[in-house]
Amino acid sequence: MNCPLRGIIAAIDEAGRGPLAGPVVSSCVVWEGLPPVREKVNDSKLLSAKERGTLFGWIMENAYKVSVGIAGIDEINRLNIHHATLLSMERAVRNCNLQPDLLLIDGLFGIRSFPQSKPVVKGDRKCFFIASASIIAKVVRDRMMDVCDRLYPQYGFSRHKGYGTQEHKRAIASYGPSPLHRRSFRGVREYLDE
Repeated sequence: MNCPLRGIIAAIDEAGRGPLAGPVVSSCVVWEGLPPVREKVNDSKLLSAKERGTLFGWIMENAYKVSVGIAGIDEINRLNIHHATLLSMERAVRNCNLQPDLLLIDGLFGIRSFPQSKPVVKGDRKCFFIASASIIAKVVRDRMMDVCDRLYPQYGFSRHKGYGTQEHKRAIASYGPSPLHRRSFRGVREYLDE
């Protein structure tokens, strides 16, 4: 994985843009200089839950700083998922309490309030730094959805993490949307009471 390696490098990725329920979670991981080698670090979607859990612990132990930023369901409904995602990313960087020399962001968009940000398309597959943030965001969000499952077990959140699986869509059709569902999303809004 190739990335620039000078100064304090922060990287951001998110988890949860596509689901029908739950928050969007971004992680900012900061490495100082050349990080230790860990071959398995990759896009979280390419790893098993067990691999992600192991790497989560390793990143938490070895990174210079790790923080998260969250945009909740109300913000997603009010702002739209794109703007809520950028808000969660901005919060993740601010929660680091650090001014990085370079801020690498997975995707097409930088963060206006951080002019030193550099978007990297498919960065979670190309860059160790962004892949680290991808793993943290995914594990944190998955754990949040496991808590949501205990609150609303009829939806099966621990199995699908809020994504639009057939099981999840059937549950929404049967029980209607919960307070955790994104009312602005197709697949949910059709079941809202007028």
